[in-house]
Amino acid sequence: MQLNPYLMFNGNCEAAFKFYEQCFGGKIVTLMTHKEAPSAEHIPTEWQDKIMHVCLDLGSRLLMGSDSPPGYFEPPQGFYVQISIDEPAEAERIFHALAENGIVKMPFEQSFWAFRFGMLVDQFGTPWMVNCEKGA
Repeated sequence: MQLNPYLMFNGNCEAAFKFYEQCFGGKIVTLMTHKEAPSAEHIPTEWQDKIMHVCLDLGSRLLMGSDSPPGYFEPPQGFYVQISIDEPAEAERIFHALAENGIVKMPFEQSFWAFRFGMLVDQFGTPWMVNCEKGA
């Protein structure tokens, strides 16, 4: 079994996934808008270019998402997407990239279980935990 996060957005999914692709060094392998769907004629004109499904390949894991239909979006709550990174410099880079224009909930610093750990909500509203267990 493999669990892969599926993130929902309020119209900014494409911008978020282009940012995640650059931040994590992955590759977007699927990007489908609502106008490409068989049901496109039932989608409002202003929603045609919104994302119906996107998939970011991160090697051994996938990060997927879409824009919630109008009126259905609910801000994420009660979870964090957790990232484990062995290399301290890379963990630091990713934490600070995700934190830019976001809200740091717990600074990226040493903890009793990890060399560095931090929590944040990025500029797109996605909650993240970045963990680096190993020191330099």
